[in-house]
Amino acid sequence: MIKNSGKMLLAMASLAVVAGCASPVKLDKPVEVEKKDVQTTTTTTTPDTGKSSVATTDQSNKLNAPITLDRVIYFDFDSYAVKDEFRPIVDAHANLLKTSSSAKEVAEGHTDERGGSEYNLALGQKRAEAVVQQMKVLGVGDSQLEAVSYGKERPAVDGHDESAWAKNRRVELRSK
Repeated sequence: MIKNSGKMLLAMASLAVVAGCASPVKLDKPVEVEKKDVQTTTTTTTPDTGKSSVATTDQSNKLNAPITLDRVIYFDFDSYAVKDEFRPIVDAHANLLKTSSSAKEVAEGHTDERGGSEYNLALGQKRAEAVVQQMKVLGVGDSQLEAVSYGKERPAVDGHDESAWAKNRRVELRSK
């Protein structure tokens, strides 16, 4: 509990510092989430047997199966918008969490090395919150998700070029 309070205070202090800094990138906008209509499928029956033509699957052992889902969502420079190409990863994790109300995940926001520590902590937080918000829109409960930021402190790749920076601008989804 104290550990989480410390993280919260650090995040709030970081946001306060960033709010006072002049930057061309505004982080005080609400996270943009695309809303899509849910498509429903209909079950048809064959006239000769009266049985459904829709295949069923057994979901009972899915939670015990090893998770092999992709866990990394990459972002553009100075952006916290989830790109369309990474929405399937968010959807897959949301579906997994919806099948088990006791499952929890942490969205860990990261940035590349450019920019100040406070700015990058705030940007990493916005990235993590954008992923969490999308999962909530898909029906995942608040208690199952947490957003944290590590800013530029935990790079995935060492390097000082666009190739390395692109791999460091990310959110990693971890089971809790």
